[in-house]
Amino acid sequence: MEIDTGTTELLCSVRDGVALITLNRPEARNAMSDRLTPALRTQIKERGSDPTVGALLITGAGTAFCSGGDVKGMGDRGTRGAMSFEERLSDLRVRQTLLTGALVGVRKPTIAALPGAAAGAGLAIALACDMRIAAQSAFVSTGYARVGLSGDYGIAWLLTRAVGSARARELMFTAERVDAERCERIGLVNRVVPDDKLQAEAFALAKSLAEGPRVALRNMKDNLDDALHIDHAMALYREAERLVQASRTDDHKEAVRAFVEKRKPKFTGK
Repeated sequence: MEIDTGTTELLCSVRDGVALITLNRPEARNAMSDRLTPALRTQIKERGSDPTVGALLITGAGTAFCSGGDVKGMGDRGTRGAMSFEERLSDLRVRQTLLTGALVGVRKPTIAALPGAAAGAGLAIALACDMRIAAQSAFVSTGYARVGLSGDYGIAWLLTRAVGSARARELMFTAERVDAERCERIGLVNRVVPDDKLQAEAFALAKSLAEGPRVALRNMKDNLDDALHIDHAMALYREAERLVQASRTDDHKEAVRAFVEKRKPKFTGK
């Protein structure tokens, strides 16, 4: 099923429980724009709450994932250029919250498939997903230091949690280009696959997650998020509550029956 995003700069379709969201400005390496970015925010919100969707897969058309902000347009920011400091600050905070903030908050598995460059805010979008799969020719760069900026869209927070403080500082300060092999080695991406197999393998993974026990997966995300900021005693307390909740679902009962009957379970998300 094709979804009308309101612009050709962002494509979205739902198939086999997977919302495939494609940044579609290949001529600009899928840089963010005043049309693409609001549409992306909307799709994250709507597909995140769509009961027919079990997983979100975000990728880019052509040979890039997302090159971040449009550097050529930074010298002429149009309406935003006329804003006061306070107005600009408020505007950016809202846009960040509704994009990477909302993506982190999605309670379904989210995957970024990187066919090529993920830089600046584009890297932040990829890091806001649960998992990242990269083509062999892909690379990432924080990019901000090269344009005299300090970072936005939660890049420092997300990067630190992905690779640790020391590595995050190195990548932020140097803005160096990190190839796919090194990305996998330091934990920036989960898998690296041949370029021509990226979309098929990423979709297969997203489909397998969409077919999974949705209540249990949502509770897993809550547990994993908690692990970043609560102590062990509280983690035990919350895990217990979520496991008991999951144990009362139809999906759990179906999984037990399937195990006994030696077949693949058919989950309904209930």
